[in-house]
Amino acid sequence: MATLSITEASRAGLSALVTAAEAGRDTSLSRHGKVVAEVVSAQEIAQLRQDRDTLRDAALVMARFATDSGVRTDLDQAMKFFNLNRAELEAENVEEAESKNS
Repeated sequence: MATLSITEASRAGLSALVTAAEAGRDTSLSRHGKVVAEVVSAQEIAQLRQDRDTLRDAALVMARFATDSGVRTDLDQAMKFFNLNRAELEAENVEEAESKNS
């Protein structure tokens, strides 16, 4: 991967940077010796985003697996815990549906 200063990249021109990225040649852009941006192809970005989403999903699955005690709570248990009953929940649902239709 080539590294250019912002000044060098400006001299090379946007078109040259895009052409290089399309050809699979990524370019790092630096300011004061520190890389601050990279010019990569849209295909590379799409793959990176897909990989990021896959890794996030895998991390969620692993976290759930690591913390799952196997204990399950049904709706009646949850309602009892929150001091609710089915009539109250049904009334809330009706009220919410009516407000959406208004």
